Amino acid sequence: MTKSSEKVYLVQTDTTVGFSSSSDEKLSGIKQRPNSQKMLQTVDSFKTLNSFTRVPKEHKKRVRHSKKTTFIYPNGNSYRVIFQDSDFYNFIKKFKSLYSTSANLTGKNFDEIFAKEKSDVIVYSKDNFNETTASTIYKLSKIKKKKIR
Repeated sequence: MTKSSEKVYLVQTDTTVGFSSSSDEKLSGIKQRPNSQKMLQTVDSFKTLNSFTRVPKEHKKRVRHSKKTTFIYPNGNSYRVIFQDSDFYNFIKKFKSLYSTSANLTGKNFDEIFAKEKSDVIVYSKDNFNETTASTIYKLSKIKKKKIR
């Protein structure tokens, strides 16, 4: 039996339809991508973010005010803080942090049948599932930022 935190959840995130889990290996397996490829973590607050990484001083204001934006930090890990006005916040706050990825095979479009087959728990919302724009991604160094997507 899978522990609840290791389950794969199909959920409408703040950006698009996604899989969320505490196991990045399970998500990589579903998406058929190498385990060595790092996975984004969604977090419920800046306090939680600070427990994982240090935000470079030069970027603190940018990170605090950026919605639907993923940042890759100097430690090589990527995080997106979910704001309280997002419907996804009510889900993520129960876990504090989960790995998150779009609910599709790597390089493919969203397929609801595939997504439902691969998830342990389907989290329905009032708006159902909508494939929308993925988050913007920036890679941060101590001073510079580089737009990735």
